[in-house]
Amino acid sequence: MLLLQNLGYAHPNKDVLFDGLNLAVSDHQKIALIGNNGVGKSTLLKIVAGLLAPTSGHVSASSAPYYIPQHFGQFDDLTVAQALHIDAKIAALAEILDGRATDANLAALDDDWTIEERSQEALLHWGLAELPLTQRLASLSGGQKTKVFLAGISIHRPEIVLLDEPSNHLDSASRQLLYDFIKASPGTLLVVSHDRKLLNLLPAVCELSRRGLALYGGNYEFYAEQKQVASHALHQDVKSREKALRKARETEREALERKQKQDARGKKSQDKAGLPAIVLGMMRNNAENSSSRLKGIHAEKVGALAQELSELRKELPDTDKMKFGFDQSALHKGKVLFAATGLNYGYGPGLLWPEDLSFRLHSGERLALHGPNGAGKTTLIKLLLGELQPTRGTLHRAGSAAVFIDQDYSLLHPQLSVYEQAQQFNATGLQEHEVKIRLARFLFAKDDWDKPCSALSGGEKLRLLLCCLMISNQAPDLIVLDEPTNNLDIQNLEILTAALHDYQGTLVVVSHDEYFLQQLQVERTLRLG
Repeated sequence: MLLLQNLGYAHPNKDVLFDGLNLAVSDHQKIALIGNNGVGKSTLLKIVAGLLAPTSGHVSASSAPYYIPQHFGQFDDLTVAQALHIDAKIAALAEILDGRATDANLAALDDDWTIEERSQEALLHWGLAELPLTQRLASLSGGQKTKVFLAGISIHRPEIVLLDEPSNHLDSASRQLLYDFIKASPGTLLVVSHDRKLLNLLPAVCELSRRGLALYGGNYEFYAEQKQVASHALHQDVKSREKALRKARETEREALERKQKQDARGKKSQDKAGLPAIVLGMMRNNAENSSSRLKGIHAEKVGALAQELSELRKELPDTDKMKFGFDQSALHKGKVLFAATGLNYGYGPGLLWPEDLSFRLHSGERLALHGPNGAGKTTLIKLLLGELQPTRGTLHRAGSAAVFIDQDYSLLHPQLSVYEQAQQFNATGLQEHEVKIRLARFLFAKDDWDKPCSALSGGEKLRLLLCCLMISNQAPDLIVLDEPTNNLDIQNLEILTAALHDYQGTLVVVSHDEYFLQQLQVERTLRLG
């Protein structure tokens, strides 16, 4: 059982991240925790794990949760055994087997005589059979670090497991092992992820937003359908308020016109009647007061409707506010962009691929590069972009304009501001206000224009890069993406998908996210390794 009661957290500078969160997770329940970047999902998991103290409220757990973080840099100086908190038991077991069965060693082992075998079996299951428990995590890849901590679940057998983006850095085979664990686990799971395939395996979704926690009694597809229904209703409400506001303004204008005509006719009648000046003055004052009251009544109604409409528009998802507009690639569809014959590359005396590669890529195609980590996907990208030359075979390039979007968004210059970065792509000489209008379309408000690119989140960097591509004169003939879904929340994934859906050029994508590839309508797959 996991219980969150009136939970709140504020940063050291007193900025409130979230407040008043309540959630009850039953034994054996599996819940996905989703929300936009910056709402506090990782912070919430750290509080539940007991690594961070809440500002208010408290957490109750029936047993100590096992927590797998999103980032592992803090463990780089530790060995595998130390990171998994089994080093004391392993050392005690070795001492005992060496004849030193002291009270201290027996107490440290705590009757866990199978700890070494269980650890080796767990590492073997996650494809780390050759990894010694004494190896430091600094020497491991991101995927290997993730798998070390996933192996810890089998070693410690916790009742409650907290996972923060567990599929990041995992190749397809390792992701499948993770999916199998999610389905088979009898424990209580709370999982933060943007992996839609993983999310669909969890029978409940909890959304964290600025308004708090909202629980949906179904998987991610059910959640998305419910959000779509709510979004449609919100759009209809916005349209209804817009119509009501237009009608109110029209009624206000017509009423004022009628009043002006009525006052004009009354003035003529008064002049003809030859009434005393004092009486005429009183009648004019009454007419002016009547007009003022009429204006006030209509202004109040129009103002109230305008305020309601403004509040409703704030609730619209950010993706609905964005405007895409990729220019078309200059190349006609079907032109051969790349032709590889007997292609291979070697970093040393050996070659990277067991079999030489031969393939063609035509303009307008969408190609996915698949293979386990270390299969040479990034090397092939560098060959396609001309950054490397083949060790064997030939690779013909048509000289097309290409853009490479990597996980770090290296096309952006960290020292430049958001506005300065946008100007770097302003090949057509757009005026300053035109560039800023385009930034606003990608949700960069006035306060963001002077912000350095180095201070942007992964999702913000993605949006800025897409904006820059829109600002440039011509869409690239080829866009290459290397694991673009890593470090993005679902909202920014939808933004990326929508932008690429409108793009008519050629796509080469390295991704283990099957859901993302399906949405992009990838036509071909080139398997490596």
